[in-house]
Amino acid sequence: MASQAQNRERDGYELIVDNRKARHDFFVEETLECGLALTGTEVKSLRGHRANLRDSYARIKDGEAYLHGVHISAYAPAGQFSHAETRPRKLLMHRREIDRLWGRVRERGYSLVPLKLYFKNGRAKVELALAKGKRMYDKRESIARKTSRREIERMLKSRNR
Repeated sequence: MASQAQNRERDGYELIVDNRKARHDFFVEETLECGLALTGTEVKSLRGHRANLRDSYARIKDGEAYLHGVHISAYAPAGQFSHAETRPRKLLMHRREIDRLWGRVRERGYSLVPLKLYFKNGRAKVELALAKGKRMYDKRESIARKTSRREIERMLKSRNR
């Protein structure tokens, strides 16, 4: 029986980096898969899992979507010809998707946050979330719910033995 990770790799899915903090800081309302316009050295760095999504966000400007704050480490063998590590990267989306997201982001409190960066059938993709920021009490409530769920599972596990 194949594991879930082996199934993903077989399906052409390879996770590069996951932004777990985004799920802690935001309420995710919907997600969208987008392509990325990258240079060759950026792709080579991503194949080595050398990226970071912390404090990154997407912004729509002049009818085009860009990903800001993503750190993709320089590709060492390229030397001085490597890429800029934190440059804005263009997101590849359909016009109606961009327009729909722009309408939602103009509403108060919504943000575009990247959740995952991965390869799908050899192409770099980003899972973008339309999200609303959590308040401090929401974060505390989420942590309390998570710890209580963990304790219940631990008790049930020890009881079943």
